[in-house]
Amino acid sequence: MTRPALRVWPASKKDRPIGGANEQDGEVQEVQIEQTRLQGVLILTPARFGDARGFFSESWNRSRMEAAGLHHDFVQDNHSLSARVGTVRGLHFQSPPHAQAKLVRCGRGRLLDVAVDIRRGSPTFGQWVGVELSFDNGRQLLVPAGFLHGFATREPDTEIVYKCTDYYAPECDGAVRFDDPDLGIDWGIEGEPLLSDKDARAPRLRDFDSPFVWEGAA
Repeated sequence: MTRPALRVWPASKKDRPIGGANEQDGEVQEVQIEQTRLQGVLILTPARFGDARGFFSESWNRSRMEAAGLHHDFVQDNHSLSARVGTVRGLHFQSPPHAQAKLVRCGRGRLLDVAVDIRRGSPTFGQWVGVELSFDNGRQLLVPAGFLHGFATREPDTEIVYKCTDYYAPECDGAVRFDDPDLGIDWGIEGEPLLSDKDARAPRLRDFDSPFVWEGAA
């Protein structure tokens, strides 16, 4: 399979992408940050600095993110490979006291990454957003706690790499059906998806008592 050409930003300071479209203290923020239609779910695009060898990219920098108002203490990194196009993993969550925020990126291939708001009382409860992540575009999706997360692969041998703010806790692990008609997620899948037994047995959202509450609900 032919790998698509890299989209590499030049290393000159004047051409670097700027997070929030501003320079601070004479430094250029080396990541673009975009708000999706779900508050708190963000698209992060780190700069790639390229030359004849390829590129270098800083995929996470805590101090830069804290300066942008993003305070996440990531404690675990996960890496998975999905061999077949149309593989679906999700929709997953980890409940309190081990709820997780995730920062998701694609290490190889291409996928549709999805977040669903399941915070009771939220004005966007049950709404979803999907973002294509690929090795080529270098995008990352920041999914806060209180959201379901899942993805569908769009190329063979797609790898996903993501950071989590809490450790895996099987007693807090849960799922909602990826094809719940009440959610109406357009996964863009042709043919039968490939699912785990757990995901195939997952309940619908209407049969699920969410452990998450929107902070603005009080």
